[in-house]
Amino acid sequence: MFICAVSRPQYDNKGKKKIDGKFGIFPFTTVEPAVRNIKNRLKGTLETKPIQTITKEVSKDVFINQIIPTIKAKWPRGASRHIIIQQDNAKPHIKGSDHDFVIAATSDGFNIQLICQPPNSPYTNVNDLGFFRTIQSLQDDKLANGVEDLLKNMKDAFEELEPHMLNNVFLTLQGCYHEIIKCRGNNNYKIPHINKERLSRLGVLPECLEVAKQLVRDYLEELRRQQIEQGTIYNLDQLVDGLQQVVLMD
Repeated sequence: MFICAVSRPQYDNKGKKKIDGKFGIFPFTTVEPAVRNIKNRLKGTLETKPIQTITKEVSKDVFINQIIPTIKAKWPRGASRHIIIQQDNAKPHIKGSDHDFVIAATSDGFNIQLICQPPNSPYTNVNDLGFFRTIQSLQDDKLANGVEDLLKNMKDAFEELEPHMLNNVFLTLQGCYHEIIKCRGNNNYKIPHINKERLSRLGVLPECLEVAKQLVRDYLEELRRQQIEQGTIYNLDQLVDGLQQVVLMD
């Protein structure tokens, strides 16, 4: 099992790449000495083994000791250090209020927050939306004769993936959010396609997909109506601001 951390690639005003968006793909493995001799390995030889049970402690260790330090090391200078990491709703994942996570996430001038993707919304996760599938197609072309070969192949496939492919998936994600707004939060929609490769070749690929202002106003009014009926009040201004933040997806 792996956990993958990516963001949308960033470029400066001259089109120079500031960050490729690929922070890393981190395996849940451990290194242990072999307990017995076999034909191709002596007892005591260190070997890599997958962690069979992923717990909150295992997940927290990867976040604090691998993901957060990598994000800090690769984050471009001058960019906002307010970062939101979005994870799925798997039970082993930690909460954003975890004390050790908060300490690591708010040091060195960073303010990294951890949230979960919307429930019952499978297309709001960049990795599941298309990034993992692209990595898998590259990895399938490589032979693996054990865990270490598999880890190397997966890492190589991750590094081979071009940043523009990741950017395309983020555009698809925007399209999915657009569809979610149109169907009032339902997940009964088809993934939109805008022929991104063709638009890119023509030099007219949009940086962001536009959403009609009236559609957003109507959706916010619908949320307010639901709040009144359910007796719950949320700050919708904070919701809108949150949608404009840099989002990382695991």
